[in-house]
Order: sequence, then C-alpha cells, then structure tokens
Amino acid sequence: MAKKPYAYAQLEAVALEMRKNKDMVFFYEYETPVATSPTGEVLNLVKEFGTLRTSGRGWAIDETWLVGAAVGVAAAGSIAVVRLPSMTTLFAIEYIYNQAGKLRSMTGGQASMPFVLWQGAGGRTRGSAGQHTEVGQEGLYANLPGVKVVVPSNAYDAKGLMIASIRDPDPVIYFDYPEVKSGEQPDVPDEAYEVPIGKGVVRQPGKDITLVAWAPATVEVKRALPLIAKAGISVEYIDPRTLKPLDTGLLAASVKKTRRLLVVEHGHYTNSYGSHVITEVVQAVPGVRAKKLAFPDVPGPGAAGMMSWLRPDAPKIVDAAVQMMRA
Repeated sequence: MAKKPYAYAQLEAVALEMRKNKDMVFFYEYETPVATSPTGEVLNLVKEFGTLRTSGRGWAIDETWLVGAAVGVAAAGSIAVVRLPSMTTLFAIEYIYNQAGKLRSMTGGQASMPFVLWQGAGGRTRGSAGQHTEVGQEGLYANLPGVKVVVPSNAYDAKGLMIASIRDPDPVIYFDYPEVKSGEQPDVPDEAYEVPIGKGVVRQPGKDITLVAWAPATVEVKRALPLIAKAGISVEYIDPRTLKPLDTGLLAASVKKTRRLLVVEHGHYTNSYGSHVITEVVQAVPGVRAKKLAFPDVPGPGAAGMMSWLRPDAPKIVDAAVQMMRA
C-alpha cells in the first residue's frame, strides 16, 4: 500500500492488465500516457508496450475513428480501452448505442464486448466555460442498454474500478472528473485488485439523513459534512461509485433507517441521474422525504463567481440538510 497520485493509479491499472493480456490495446488522442509516483517511478505505457498496442505520442483528434476502432478491436475478441477528452462524449454515443451495448444481446450471449470508454469529463471549476464545464454525461450513457457506468471519486476506487471495468464482458463507461484528483488520497495497493461494479460504499454512517453523491459532487459533500455535524445533524453519506448497475439495496437500507434522502450532483437539473436515484429509492421505501441538488439548466460560465453561485457547493448542501430536518 502506498500514496499514489490519482492519474498514476489509473495508468497503473491499465499497465497491469496490459501485462496480463498481450492482446489488450490502449487508444487515446494527444495525451501521452505517462505518470510519476511520489517516489519517482515513471510509468510510460508507450515505452513499455510500444506503438502497436498504444497510440504512441497520441493520434490525431478524431474521436469517431478512435471509438470505432476500439469497438472493432473488442468485437474481434481483444480488450480495448479508449480515452477521450471531456468535450467529445457525443462522438462516442452512436457506437455505444448501436454497436457496443447491443452485441451480446444480438448474438445471444455468444460474443462479449470487453471495451472501456475512459471518458474524460468536464468540471464545475473556475475559468473553463461552455463545453469544458459540462458534467452529468453519465446520465446519457446510463440510459443506453447493455452498458455499465462507473464514476470513481478517489485514487483507490479509480484503480480498482478501472481493473474491474477492463475485466468485465460488457462495455463500461468510466468517468474521469478532474476535481477529485487533487487533495489527500487513500493508499493504493501495488498489485491488481477490483472494486466491484455495482457496489456502493458508506463513506460515513449516520441516522438522520441519507446523503447520496458521486464525483465530482463528492468534493463539496466532504466540505459540507463537518458543517452539517456542527448543526447537530447525523448524515449517512453514500458514494454509489457505480451508477449502472446502481446499488439500490444499499441506498434503500439506509433510507429505511433515516427516512430522508438528499441527492447531490453536478449534472444539470432536468432529467439528471439524481432523479433516477430518487425514483429507485422511493419505489423501494415509500413515504420518504427526498430532495435533489443539481446544477441549473444553463451552460457553465467562465466567471468564478458565477460558477460558485450556480454550483451545489458546501453551503447549499448544509442549508438543504437543515431544511430537511425542519420540514
């Protein structure tokens, strides 16, 4: 076990699986897959695996070709991981919707689709406006049949979910949000391990309110939790980690105890994935009080003050929890 940067943990997961499976490939655009550990070890996937199994120093910006090639590789029986930058997710959806997500069904289970779309995601941060601040595309992919969706929020989960995604026979969309990469990270084992797809985790036990949040909202939730505790409210905080399949059993068990559900996300409010979370829980536990915090239905602004005003930040989360206890 050791402290490792988030990006190093991700690349280490890919490297471990590429060493294990000689047919596995890793495609990407202009970003070279290199990371350095705190102790100085350099992980260079191009140097280790060569240009036949990687994109070398990065291929040209052509997301449609990249995803199509990777889906073809997976359909032929190999394992493919493809990484896309944040503003390009819609280029991939056609291949996921019509091909990757449906292959196992169309072949009666005879063919698998070991394909991971490592989707770089935007963030609700200052200085990046418009298409570089979009959050919540996980809701788009979760709607597609035959697809799994994971959203890690720390370095340990990032490595474990990447390995689990690579080993899964179904296509997995792996979302990579920048906000969760900084700050203190948990220890990360050197060896390969899986964080199970479909299993959430209770980050903090409590009895008054069940708070559900996934990256990147997890950063603001962590800031809010001590302030909520100071207000005398006991919060049970759950990070789903996997949005599809969703660990509804874990959420329902918590809400049966608290009778209150607060969902916090940074995706847009209308038809957001948080609405699905609430629907699943209230069907399993009728009569609960539920509330959702999300980003308004507007593009992310470039001005830091405007972004802060719109984002579901720690003060808004604290206020929502207090109001739920008063109602």
